[in-house]
Amino acid sequence: MKYKIPLSKPDITYGDRQEVIKVLKTNFLSLGERYIEFENKLAKFVGVKHAVVVNSGTSALHLIVRALGIKEGDEVITTPFSFVSSSNCLLYERAMPIFIDIDEQTFNIDVSKIEEKITSKTKAILAVDVFGRPADWLALTEIAKKHNLLLIEDSAEAVGSECCKKKCGSFGDAAVFSFYPNKQITTGEGGMILTNNKELADLCRSMANQGRKTDGGKWLEHIRLGYNYRLDEMSCALGISQLSRIKETMKRRESIVKLYNKKFKGVNFVFTPEFEEGKKISWFVYVVKLFGKAAEERNTVIAKMAEVGIQCSNYFYPIHLQPFYKEEFHYVEESFPIAEGVGSRTLALPFYNTIKESEINFVVNNLKRIIKEINA
Repeated sequence: MKYKIPLSKPDITYGDRQEVIKVLKTNFLSLGERYIEFENKLAKFVGVKHAVVVNSGTSALHLIVRALGIKEGDEVITTPFSFVSSSNCLLYERAMPIFIDIDEQTFNIDVSKIEEKITSKTKAILAVDVFGRPADWLALTEIAKKHNLLLIEDSAEAVGSECCKKKCGSFGDAAVFSFYPNKQITTGEGGMILTNNKELADLCRSMANQGRKTDGGKWLEHIRLGYNYRLDEMSCALGISQLSRIKETMKRRESIVKLYNKKFKGVNFVFTPEFEEGKKISWFVYVVKLFGKAAEERNTVIAKMAEVGIQCSNYFYPIHLQPFYKEEFHYVEESFPIAEGVGSRTLALPFYNTIKESEINFVVNNLKRIIKEINA
């Protein structure tokens, strides 16, 4: 279906296109200068020493898990309220995700419930900045240090977010960003590993490039098991151009959130996202919580919004209730009641840099009308 107002839309400018065209005029469409430039600029922006560009956030997570030596028999504490790759990356290396329920207000992992799940098998904590909202990284860092655990940041949705004036992507042993088309900056497909550990960065870079040496090796010489997780030069050029206006993008997206919140003020059965003191949110999506009959009939809400050309979606469906996880690990409903409760009533509304106020009005007015009809 073609929507009048889509759920998301990449913001590609004339300048972005020109940067990609420049690469197409060279002889280097892969492993040229632009991927190095992209890595260096993003590392500087975040405030870490090393960055490694790859072809997706999922690939970035997989490489980190493997580089940190997380393996079969290890347990990693994580959240069930996330995109599925934050747990799949552990299964790739036969480690076991140990889910912790979430905080109902922030949607992030509930740090108060972590220590009771730590065992002799626990190797790491993998926390997620859900929807761009920073997790409680100070508490997570303290817990990891206390129990001698590795700390992995899934900041795939949080490019530019900050916790206590420190950018997401700079707290743990390693972190990832994702550059899918609905993210704050996009490379089409793409991801980035961030770390202050040179040895880890070199290992990830080697594995991403078919297990080749990172310096001085021959093209057909492979010193370890590797993968083809490289990102091409055109995508890197696009990423550099997008990154150059990240502050402008964040400011625009914040203004859209505030506008939505203002227009929903006083509307019953719709709970809007809040700002947090001490945290800067680089907004990834605009997600509201529905209450009452609207929550019970969320699928009807989504269908009725689609009828007038507005694309909406549930966000997220808890990982432990995904068909594969239920079949493989025998999870049942009510295993993590808060994540399930949030997952059953969240609704993502159209959100992108170029959305107009008239389009926001159309979204808000139709949602209000549909909720009123359902509650009649």
